[in-house]
Amino acid sequence: MLQTLSIRDIVLIERLEIEFSPGLTVLTGETGAGKSILLDALSLALGGRGDAGLVRHGADQGQVTAVFALRPDHPVRAVLADNDIDDDGDLILRRVQSADGRTRAFVNDQAVGAALLRRIGAGLVEIHGQHDDRALVDAAMHRSLIDAFGGLEADAVAVAAAHGEWRRAERAVSELERRIESARREADYLRGAVEDLTKLSPEPGEETDLAARRQGMMRAEKVAVDLREAWDQLNGSGSPIPELSSLMRRLERKGEVAALVGGALAALSGALDQLEEARAGFEQALRAADYDPAELERVEERLFAIRAAARKFSVQPDDLAALAARMAADLADLDAGEDRLGELARAAAAARATYDARAAALSRAREKAARQLEAAVAAELPALKLERARFIVTTTTDPEARAAEGIDVVEFWVQTNPGTRPGPMLKVASGGELSRFLLALKVSLADKGSAPTLVFDEIDTGVGGAVAEAIGTRLARLAGGVQVLSVTHAPQVAARAGNHLLIAKEAVEGGARVATSVQPIGADRRREEIARMLAGSRITPEARAAADKLIAGE
Repeated sequence: MLQTLSIRDIVLIERLEIEFSPGLTVLTGETGAGKSILLDALSLALGGRGDAGLVRHGADQGQVTAVFALRPDHPVRAVLADNDIDDDGDLILRRVQSADGRTRAFVNDQAVGAALLRRIGAGLVEIHGQHDDRALVDAAMHRSLIDAFGGLEADAVAVAAAHGEWRRAERAVSELERRIESARREADYLRGAVEDLTKLSPEPGEETDLAARRQGMMRAEKVAVDLREAWDQLNGSGSPIPELSSLMRRLERKGEVAALVGGALAALSGALDQLEEARAGFEQALRAADYDPAELERVEERLFAIRAAARKFSVQPDDLAALAARMAADLADLDAGEDRLGELARAAAAARATYDARAAALSRAREKAARQLEAAVAAELPALKLERARFIVTTTTDPEARAAEGIDVVEFWVQTNPGTRPGPMLKVASGGELSRFLLALKVSLADKGSAPTLVFDEIDTGVGGAVAEAIGTRLARLAGGVQVLSVTHAPQVAARAGNHLLIAKEAVEGGARVATSVQPIGADRRREEIARMLAGSRITPEARAAADKLIAGE
């Protein structure tokens, strides 16, 4: 319920804080005292359209804060959770209206968009009045109200679930049909591509590994070339080792010469030993370089084949394996698609049959609930001076118009007098008639499908006596289940309230301007206010006595 409404710098209100109680609260005051300002402020806090004209003259901005206490399972809490809004204790809605026309919205001190604020506000407060074009006159709500009245919410959820299952099954059929048709158009291409990719058998990450191996082997190739050049100098046709060995043997066979160059021959022998050792070292280094030209050729051939396939199919090399699997699946869908398509089509037909059965059952239950609601509203109309009027629930059912909400379009119509053409409430009923129809409907619905706070704006306008008494009685009955706020000019309605707020204009700043004030009033002052509502500006003893009788319920 609404606990507190704080208003700052809105029209005639400079600073105002109003506390509300459960049950029926009436707001009364002379014409022009500012009752509409309070409703405009509340509407702003609930996400209503902003207007720079709401800001008090001389102020840069106005602000309205509404504090609500909600039960733990209220649907609004789920909305808060879905939008990651802190939900610890009371719910605080705040709206700031700037003089330049801009507005800002906050929920529990977290900035939100106006659309989300409106959604939250709609779950907290319903405002009903002669010129209200929301709430119960919104045809979009009528189907859910019938479901609430008939206790059909669980059935409606089951229908929505069946609709979801059917739509998913239909999408599965459509998707498989699309894939089969696409595969059929490209069958030859797919078969060739799958054959090529299967033969290539690429693996994710293989291209990167092959490129790294190639780089390493190419570096090894350069090292091997240098080593082989050195080895060839010592071991090939240009090697000095054979020539030097032959020279040393010839000199050793000639004794006279050998005696003369003995030291030189010893040095030459050592040099030959070192050259042989160097040749062996280079040979060992060549073996250690681990360079195999044939392996490099195989790596490059594989690498280039993978890259060529990636270019051909316009994918990254690592995606070739997934592409091959996808193409193979498309071919499998084509080869075995008709059987699978038949299975999915049968599943979709079964899901549609389930939906149709549940939707038809819900439609019958809605029709029954509609007639019961018509009877309940009809029972309320005579006391509200609408005894010749009719409340009609029109239901248009189209089994082929399958929707998550069912196959019914529901709208509340009225006929104000016998012989006149029935039509939607908002179009047919006058302002006073509309407000009384809405009250009768709301009383019939009681707390079903209702926001926790209901506001009725001067629904008693143009009526008096027994009708006003009937309105007060029904508002009090409603207040047994939800919080009801009523702006009223009818003393019969005011007398039924458990809480009474008096709205007045007061001169401030030495009479330089006026401001709106709202004060809760006790028993004595309440009697005076109701007497004023009965008698006007001059309150007589008779008016006070009549007020006492109204308050006593006589």
